[in-house]
Amino acid sequence: MDKQQESQTVSRKVRLDETGLHVILSFIVLIRYGTDKNGRPVKKAVIYTKSEHGIPKEKIDIDALRIVERLRDAGFNSYVVGGAVRDLIVGNIPKDFDIVTDATPSRIKKIFRNSRIIGRRFRLVHVISGAKIFEVCTFRSIADGSVGNDFGSMDEDVRRRDFTLNALYYDPVKEQIIDYVGGVRDIRKHILRPVIPLDRIFVEDPVRMLRAVKYSATTCARMSFTLRRKIRRSANLLAEISPSRLTEELLKIINSGHAYDIVREALDTDLYMYLQPAASALMYADKNFESSYMLNLKKLDKLCTAGDDARLGRKLVFLITDFVDTLTDWKREIAANTSPAELYMRTWNECRRFVLPMNPQRSELEFAVRAVLTSLGITVRVPKHRYQARPAE
Repeated sequence: MDKQQESQTVSRKVRLDETGLHVILSFIVLIRYGTDKNGRPVKKAVIYTKSEHGIPKEKIDIDALRIVERLRDAGFNSYVVGGAVRDLIVGNIPKDFDIVTDATPSRIKKIFRNSRIIGRRFRLVHVISGAKIFEVCTFRSIADGSVGNDFGSMDEDVRRRDFTLNALYYDPVKEQIIDYVGGVRDIRKHILRPVIPLDRIFVEDPVRMLRAVKYSATTCARMSFTLRRKIRRSANLLAEISPSRLTEELLKIINSGHAYDIVREALDTDLYMYLQPAASALMYADKNFESSYMLNLKKLDKLCTAGDDARLGRKLVFLITDFVDTLTDWKREIAANTSPAELYMRTWNECRRFVLPMNPQRSELEFAVRAVLTSLGITVRVPKHRYQARPAE
């Protein structure tokens, strides 16, 4: 159980009133305390009450709230954590509600029958509620750095979080935010600040660089010169990341509704060449290609924010359209009556290489290639059995 304590501290702030006189204002600050090795109290975190953070409880997913309450009823501490808290503070609707607790995965599994333990080394629990899946993770230790797998305390867990805006814990029962790292202040000031020291944060997990540019683009959080320089100098570390993880991150960008801003940041920090090396090379070589490619990303964002649940293939069209246009003289191919099937196979093979290391589902890339060729006046017939799961739009 969490042995942290809370106390109230009266602080004073001086401001100038309308008449020019100095007025002393008193307000209450809740502080979370722990103890040092000698048993003396040590300030750990600031606690924001509902009147200070302004998060309406009704904005919390009802099933996420039930999970937290059931863990509490079983004698464990539990909080909503990370991006959901950040989004709630700025008034956005979170896509996911991640939960953290001091219960081990095996204990969580016993509490929730509709759950499964996932991961081999980094074990966590997916709790299923209807069509929704909630990720419930146990507090982690920092004994092996920010990527270790040992269980730990909340005080340690916060030090594993990448940036301060993601290192906030929300207690939906008391309606309080627990802030160890100044994350609330940074969100309000639009500052992107790492929790983990710069000499370790990207070495331990290079994908954090992609998250940095994503957060900067989507939350208007400014990166310091030092942080931006560190990302540029560390960009080559992404070469060590598996294609599956890079695919996952790129798909998040494609689906975000902020692809234009994120890719622009990724280009500026030399990261995009590791996500889409072929596209980056063409953009660096040809400003016209860059302008057209970025314009298509704006069109992609409009599709994603329109509320239309478009299939991935429709979104991939915006990534490959300009590239397909460079492959050949399409008017001459049509005039020469080149077989549509031959054009399709040649184009698909080239597009498959173009989007590497991203490895999208084959049927979705095939859909995108057919859509682009159709826009060029080339109709490709594909056997129906290839798309039985979902008919082409």
